[in-house]
This record gives sequence, C-alpha cells and structure tokens, in this order.
Amino acid sequence: MARFTRIEVALKMKETGLVPVFYHKDIDVCKKILKACYDGGIRVFEFTNRGDYAHEVFNALTKYATKHTPEMILGVGSIIDAGTTSLYIQNGANFIVSPILNPEMAKVCNRRKIAWSPGCGSLTEISYAEELGAEVVKIFPGSQVGGPSFVAAVKGPFPWTSIMPTGGVEPTIDNLKGWFSAGVHCVGMGSKLFVKDANGNFNYKGLTQKAKDTLEVIFNLRT
Repeated sequence: MARFTRIEVALKMKETGLVPVFYHKDIDVCKKILKACYDGGIRVFEFTNRGDYAHEVFNALTKYATKHTPEMILGVGSIIDAGTTSLYIQNGANFIVSPILNPEMAKVCNRRKIAWSPGCGSLTEISYAEELGAEVVKIFPGSQVGGPSFVAAVKGPFPWTSIMPTGGVEPTIDNLKGWFSAGVHCVGMGSKLFVKDANGNFNYKGLTQKAKDTLEVIFNLRT
C-alpha cells in the first residue's frame, strides 16, 4: 500500500523540482543510490522497470526506503500496461510513470488513488491524460518532443497543466533554466545525475553533492 497520497506526490514533485530516474539489477547499488539522493535533499525517486525481476528489486528497495529514507516518495517508471501497474502498486509504489498514455493504467491507479504520470507528446494527449485524472503529465522524450519551447507552447492554452519532462534534462544551469523558465512542474533526470569515478563505479558521495548542487540551482531559478 502506498505511504503517500497522490496529492502529496504532486506537491512534493513541485517542491523538490527534481525526480531522479534510475534502475540497477543489484539491490545494494539501488539502496546506496537512493540513500545518496536522500542525503542530497531529494524526496521523490523513480525506479524504472527495465530488467528481469525488477519488481523484486523494487520490493526490497521499498522496504529499505521505509526504514532508512522515511520521507522519500518512491515510485516506479517505464510501466506500459495495467497488469504491471497493479504489480508495482502491490509492492508499495507511491506513483506510476509511463512513457505512453494507456487509459487502462489510469483506471487501476485511480481505484487506489495512486498518482499516475503518463507520457504525452501533444496537446490532445495531455488533455486526455488530464481527463483520465493525471495531475502531472510526463513529456517523453523531452528533447525530441520539442524541449522547453514545447512546454512553453503548451502552457499558453493550458496554463493549468503540470508537466514533468524526462529525456534531455541535464544538471546544468543553462539546461535547467530553459525547462523551468518554460514552466515545468519538475524534471526527471537519469544518467546525467549519477556521478561515476574513473573506473566507472558510482560515486555515492559525489552523487549526494550533485543532488545538493542541482536542487540549489532549481531553487535559485524559481526565486
């Protein structure tokens, strides 16, 4: 059962401004990544359903988060069907993110009052997603869909729309300024956020610092 309501999810996404997007088959790596992000101030985290037995990794990560990162809102992304949506909700997902718009997923999430962010690439899809109950819509892939200029264009006729781009988001001032100036609700960020050392291993202390620095950039862009 979700520990956070869909309203709490939407508000925390807005407050934090940044949602890391991550998958690894090793649960120990996932735990360290989650804790490093948490120590850096991040409070919303998207685990992606990308590999075999990913739901088992997520199940263990959810239990870890409850104990060691209690304020972290942990959700799951890369979900494309209702069955997998139900599976992850049963494993404690607080929100569901999809690269596509599947109305059957909306029905599952709405029955359990779980936040649902479908992938959209047009005004028509965004409007339909909101009709289905999506509070925050995802645009994916963000750069290919049109980047910040697409967000700004959408916000003209749809000023009420809350948008989270994923794909093409980087932890730099120039990149983030483009997105937040266009009016995004928050951004999803993948590999660009996760610092590695010279040997290709994750640098957890470096990630914590990168998270702090990125959140500071976002805060300054909003003030």
